[in-house]
Amino acid sequence: MATSINDGHPINGSSEPNMLWQHPSPHDTQMWEFLQRVNNRYNKSFTTYDELFQWSIKDIEQIWGEIWEYCGIRASQPYKTVVTDNKTMFPRPTWFDGALLNFAENLLYPTQHVDEDAPAVIAATETTRETVSWKELRERVRQCQAGMLAMKLQSGDRVAGYVANHTNALVAMLAATSLGAIWTAVSPDTGVTAVLDRMIQIEPVLLFTDNAVMYNGKTHPVLPKVKEIMASMPSLKATIVFETVASMGTSVEGPESANKVLTYTSFTSMNPSPPKEQHFEQLPPDHPVYILYSSGTTGAPKCIVHGAIGTLIQHKKEHILQSDIRPGDRLFYFTTCTWMMWHWLVSGLASGATLILYDGSPFQYLSNGSSVKDDLAMPHLINELRITQFGTSAKYLSVLEQKSILPHNHALPLKSLKAIYSTGSPLAPSTFQYVYKAFGPNLNLGSITGGTDIISLFGAPCPLHPVYEGEIQVLGLGMAVQAWDYTGKDVSASGEPGDLVCVRPFPCQPVRFWGPTGESKYRASYFELFEGVWHHGDFVRFRPETRGLVMLGRSDGILKPSGVRFGSAEIYNVLLKHFPEEIEDALCIGRRRETDTDETVMLFLKMKDDGLFNDGLVADIKAVVRKELSARHVPGIIDRCPEIPVTTNGKKVEGAVKQILCGMNVKTSASVANAACLDWYREWAATHQ
Repeated sequence: MATSINDGHPINGSSEPNMLWQHPSPHDTQMWEFLQRVNNRYNKSFTTYDELFQWSIKDIEQIWGEIWEYCGIRASQPYKTVVTDNKTMFPRPTWFDGALLNFAENLLYPTQHVDEDAPAVIAATETTRETVSWKELRERVRQCQAGMLAMKLQSGDRVAGYVANHTNALVAMLAATSLGAIWTAVSPDTGVTAVLDRMIQIEPVLLFTDNAVMYNGKTHPVLPKVKEIMASMPSLKATIVFETVASMGTSVEGPESANKVLTYTSFTSMNPSPPKEQHFEQLPPDHPVYILYSSGTTGAPKCIVHGAIGTLIQHKKEHILQSDIRPGDRLFYFTTCTWMMWHWLVSGLASGATLILYDGSPFQYLSNGSSVKDDLAMPHLINELRITQFGTSAKYLSVLEQKSILPHNHALPLKSLKAIYSTGSPLAPSTFQYVYKAFGPNLNLGSITGGTDIISLFGAPCPLHPVYEGEIQVLGLGMAVQAWDYTGKDVSASGEPGDLVCVRPFPCQPVRFWGPTGESKYRASYFELFEGVWHHGDFVRFRPETRGLVMLGRSDGILKPSGVRFGSAEIYNVLLKHFPEEIEDALCIGRRRETDTDETVMLFLKMKDDGLFNDGLVADIKAVVRKELSARHVPGIIDRCPEIPVTTNGKKVEGAVKQILCGMNVKTSASVANAACLDWYREWAATHQ
């Protein structure tokens, strides 16, 4: 591990980069093997990832064709052309035209060799463990598929899950996509209104649900909410109930449930002549497999439809090449079925990895047959299940950092661990330092970025590139990302902040948005700000010295006092570094009303103890921000707040609060997990004119 050089990267980029990790044997990685393959086939002499990357964004047909072959896509019919238009992103071009394949078949029968008796899935909860072999997983999918065929499920039908992260959810998804149906899921901790905001739009014919879930040592019934959901979704032919918590039963009472509710056992046994072999519908590569949803912070969530090949080839590239995942590796991501990282996780099957599915609190651990509260719950799980790649949110790692959790001090060697992945929000520079201190010096810390919109990554790990403090290592192969200023000028090379854009087509673009106005919503979401260029909605800058990517927050969270543009994450990083004992969380937005001549930086603090908020703390924050960033970054107003609004995935809802404080009449959808707290900001705005 490199010696620490500095404490982070000031906004002007003047400090030396602080290297934290390099791969000990990069020539033994799959990325290096792939680089040599490209050299041999195209008469190149690349020796670095950056050289390979620059080629990949110029010759996109060649790179994606090579990724198809090297990573292994199972298809019953070969493709005729890689992409129908290598320059235009809207309308979206067709990828791998002419091929026929099935998404679920690629996950259940990876081209990488796996032993059918080896674990495909290890599912864990706060109180249970379950190991499922490849052979058993395939059989469970066949049984679920038989029930779907008995229900006459058709290609293109929507199948919904109101399910937690467990094997049955995975089985239902695989069975649905094996028949050409489209899978969508919402976590069962989501409220009825938020579920209906999403699912009514897509009219699912089948709904899979848990009867209850356990979290933080408590059982939470789900079926009372299912009763309300069913009453508002006439498209449903049946609701299938998983007996996830044995003591909670499977009954859904009410007239809307008559002849519509089935236990999972009865569903899988209803076909009098089930097929003896699995069936995999062979479909065009862009056939839809998933519907995900935008945050919907100021309206009905948009239904984002993702295709088979875009999802599959991106995930295989990111697993095999960017993350160097091998058959038999044990891949974990702390996620719900709502979040795109669940879809990223389960695609690990296609690379021969064993999935570790976890449902429960990250601070509960099964010890001596009982679930106990434990700050070290996830490190214990890494040790117990021999997890090799551990994925989580930046927020979780920040919480561990604030608590000074050091697994090595508790006899947890974590010998299996090769990588830690972090996403959901920017990872603070201090947290980079913390991860290497807490989890060991030999890990690839992959701070990654992408999103629901692309169901994959723009910024990715890389075994051929160092980890630098505060930076995402690299852009993924084939992803032509730049930082643009508001005029559309590329400022990537200068290190200036800008909007994240992608200037060449890529296969994981959504195939469409659902609904009659889907095309106009698609264009407005990505191609309106910069005509014909994908505008992602993140604010970033590149480090010219390292070619790393620094995330600065969402574009709608851009602050611009006195014309200086910066991201909210820069303020959050300073707070986390200097005030971890006082501040639990924060929300930083810019306020500019019609009568204002300039934007005011507003900082709201959720305190660990209200008594810690005082004039002295406010003065200290302003002084530190002035010193570490600049005078322009200093918040004009600092106040405490009772709660920070977040989405169901735990992301801060900066945009809605910004609109409230700027005097707009915002009607926030139920996808804000704690929407009631927005009333406090409305009252604050009314009394602070």
